[in-house]
Amino acid sequence: METLIAYYSRTGTTKKVAEMLAQKMGAEIEEIRDTVDRSGIKGYFISGRDAMKKRLTKIEPIKLGPEGYDLVVVGTPVWAGNMSPAVRTYLAENKERIKTIAFFCTMGGSGDKKTFQEMEKTTGQKPAGVLTVLTKEVASGKFEKKVQEFADRIG
Repeated sequence: METLIAYYSRTGTTKKVAEMLAQKMGAEIEEIRDTVDRSGIKGYFISGRDAMKKRLTKIEPIKLGPEGYDLVVVGTPVWAGNMSPAVRTYLAENKERIKTIAFFCTMGGSGDKKTFQEMEKTTGQKPAGVLTVLTKEVASGKFEKKVQEFADRIG
């Protein structure tokens, strides 16, 4: 099965999970790039506000079209209980081109259920599976088992 991991990461946490998942699944990987500068403390607050208001953003053109894959796994950080604007935009722009979808998120505390519901609502597809990884699990390197179990379930 051809699998694509598409993710957005502001700080690198979601990127680490995406890279491990791609390795475990033998998948190709695509970083969703936001054209808005979300770095630093100012970017942190702008990001939270935009996520709460469910705003779309302008993302750089994607290199790997999701229509070429049997499964697309989309990853986002959870900001203020919501998916990132870059992932919201990616899903809105590509939902008709995705055959089967799965979701993962990284977060400091809570908001994964609401985020996954919004992702499902945005795509109109029930996910093949979902995975939540806490920021502290990534920071300590203790997330490989979760990623492997998720990869086994959806792959």
